[in-house]
Parts: sequence; C-alpha cells; structure tokens
Amino acid sequence: MKYVVYAGGILLLTLGIALTIQSSLGASPFDALLVGLSLNVGLSVGSWEMILASVLICVNALLSKQKPEVLGLLTAFITGLGIDVWLFLLESWAPFEIWYSKLCCFGIGLIIIGVGTSAYLHTNFAPIPIDRLTLIIKKLVKTNLFLARTLIYFTFLLAAMILNGPIGVGTLLTVFLGGVLLNFFMPITKRALDCILTNSRISQNHTKDHKRSIT
Repeated sequence: MKYVVYAGGILLLTLGIALTIQSSLGASPFDALLVGLSLNVGLSVGSWEMILASVLICVNALLSKQKPEVLGLLTAFITGLGIDVWLFLLESWAPFEIWYSKLCCFGIGLIIIGVGTSAYLHTNFAPIPIDRLTLIIKKLVKTNLFLARTLIYFTFLLAAMILNGPIGVGTLLTVFLGGVLLNFFMPITKRALDCILTNSRISQNHTKDHKRSIT
C-alpha cells in the first residue's frame, strides 16, 4: 500500500506540474528554471529535473551531514519521466487562450501539486531532492513548511529569471501559495493515509484469522 500511495502521489504531482506549465501563466520557480534550461540549453524538461536532482542530492547531503540519498534519483527519474509524458499528452489539447481557462488550468494544477506532494512525502520513501531540501531547511531554520518552501522558491525564482523561464503571475502565486497549500494538505493526507493503512491492516488480519479458522 505504501508504494501505491508513493506512485499515486508522484503521478498527481507531475500532472499538476504539467498543468501549471501548460496554463502559460507561469510555472513554479523550480519548474520555470527547468523550462528555461530546456529552451536555452536543450534536452527535455524532465531531463533537467533529473540533472538538477543529482546536484540537490549532494547539497542535501552536505546540509544534513548525512550520506547522499541515492534513492532520490529514482524519484527524480520517475518525476522527470512523468512531467515529459504529461506535457506530451497535454500538447494535444486545444491551447488555453481565454484568461479564465488559463487560470482554472493553473489553479487545478497548483492544488494537485499540493495533494500529490503531501501524499508521497508521507510515505517517507525516496523524496524528491527539492522536497527533502524543504524539510532540511525547515529543521535547520526551525520554521514551518510554508517559510522553508517560500525561501527555496525565491532562490530558484532568481535563477529562472536569469534563464528567461516561463515566469508570470502564476509564478508569484506559486511562491506565495505553494508552501501554504503543502502546509494545508500535509495533515489532511496524513489522516487519510492513516485511515487507509489502518483499514488495510484490519483487512489483512481478518483474512489471516479466516484462513486459520479454516485450517
């Protein structure tokens, strides 16, 4: 069940990222940086996700004074692949030209990112390096997820601006709302996952008891 939640969270996260990029209102600072690198240097958006993830894994190891989380590369690979696949699928849609359709696309994407990120983080299995960095900053600075996430977003925003990434009103909304949404969904998804895992254990125990009674 843990790995199902992990895979589902990553699936939602990458869909949300693709929707914010597709909205043309401006992606999150990190995603805008990925797009900017893709446009200026080459390679796909997902490929740059994997490359920067490798760099962040080293940074996280230095900050936390621990061994590099190599499993983070697995998550980065799945996330990068997911972003490229979703962007490919969304390209076949009619472009969002009316402002309210763009806003809806972006808003839905932002919410999905919050739900997906909080879901897979609760599995505590190979978090995406930037999300691990958020947790490390939160611990080092002794603050909450909102401030830690916002600090990281502003850093990547400067880099995305240098590379002329897709920065717009959506980027600013992500900076101010991304941390808020993650902070909001973390306890909700925790309660939901605890309920699902508890019911799963009860079901497994009932199955085992039933088999024992038969034998």
